Amino acid sequence: MKILFLLIGFYLTAAFASSDLSDDSENSKGMDLGNGWVALGDIRAGWLDYDYSNPAPAKDNINKGHTDSEGFYVIPKLSILSPKYNNTYVKATVAAATDFGLNNHEDESRNFVFDSTDNESYAILQELYLSYEDNEHKFLIGREEIITPMIDTDDWYMFANSFELAYYKNNSLKNTTFYAMYFNKMAGVWDSGDNGTEFHSMSDASFVDEKDKKNADDSGVITLAFEYNDEKNNNLKVWNYYATDLYNTLFMQYDWTDELSDFSYDFGLQVIDFKEVGDLKDNDYTHIDYTIYSARFDVKFKNGFDIATGIAKYTDGEGQGATLGAWGAYPYFANGMIFHFFEAGSLQNAASAKAQLGFDLAKLGLKNTWIGYRYTYFDLDSDYSFAKDSSGNQDFSKAQSSMSLNGVRISYAADNGIYFTGTYEHVDLDCEPTTYAIRLIGGYKF
Repeated sequence: MKILFLLIGFYLTAAFASSDLSDDSENSKGMDLGNGWVALGDIRAGWLDYDYSNPAPAKDNINKGHTDSEGFYVIPKLSILSPKYNNTYVKATVAAATDFGLNNHEDESRNFVFDSTDNESYAILQELYLSYEDNEHKFLIGREEIITPMIDTDDWYMFANSFELAYYKNNSLKNTTFYAMYFNKMAGVWDSGDNGTEFHSMSDASFVDEKDKKNADDSGVITLAFEYNDEKNNNLKVWNYYATDLYNTLFMQYDWTDELSDFSYDFGLQVIDFKEVGDLKDNDYTHIDYTIYSARFDVKFKNGFDIATGIAKYTDGEGQGATLGAWGAYPYFANGMIFHFFEAGSLQNAASAKAQLGFDLAKLGLKNTWIGYRYTYFDLDSDYSFAKDSSGNQDFSKAQSSMSLNGVRISYAADNGIYFTGTYEHVDLDCEPTTYAIRLIGGYKF
């Protein structure tokens, strides 16, 4: 039955596809509508399967009460891009999610595609913005899918995140870019702490306690950033996100990249600091005060192989569950392919390490195809991390000291716009049964 769902999805992909193909599947030029107007589209289909060894009705003392979930979905998406007039243009994007009535709604509680309260198909005006852009300046206001280190579109899943925002970007200085931004609202089921099928304030979309969300009173996130790239070896990023009456996030990353005769490499250092501010700091509902220190070393060989490694250390302050992955951010150097850090009782004072081996199958004649294996290990502090009891509270007799994740991924992205990513990962966590997830997601961009 799962294979039948996938075949139906990719049949629909082909049926909706235009013969007017773009040369760039990642940044499609779209279809010319005349007079400078362009249409861009993305028809996506996917099968999702999460097994927590906890079928419905779920038990609170198994894997945090997460329920086994599965389902097939189709995500159609259409954008209209206007011509530029005096460096000014507009864009509108409509997207929807449907399962054509094929899924059992009792099995969809943790698929993060529909609103879990009604499991109904829906549509959303995902983008609508006005922008001015020249060689040194960019202004934008409206709704946009945007990528920044700690607030991100996160378009690796079924439905991308989108944000209501306004920002200014300046690159008038050589090799240097400055940003001033304000994020007002967010939509995105996978990464929002509210009903992600609609736009909600950044405070409501956060992962903090509901009482803290109420105190934050629909506040947004003020962001200032600086980036430097000398186009040779050095890349520096400093981003600060001030979420009014919630918490401040300071993101700093430096990468040294170089290329030798047989390989290229990236050595990176990263510091991310989270600290409570305003009303959240003044109350006792959510506590946020910790830092992640990370390093990575990635190598890409000309024979097709690549290696990615990373280590991370979490300080012993609180707040990981209220911040990690919030607003679509996953810039972390040592995480898993699907399950990142949501399974352990706590990551206070934890450490993690990642080792990944990949291969570009173009070397064997399969163009645009990559396959890889990743192992991630979390060294948990058993003074902080515990499984839950039957009431959903910490069971101090079940301390957790380790969690390991094994994942395999194959990805394909053709020049004609067809793409596919298949990911399998299983998690072994102390005091919990083994869990696994399968995500098979593909589509066509024009």
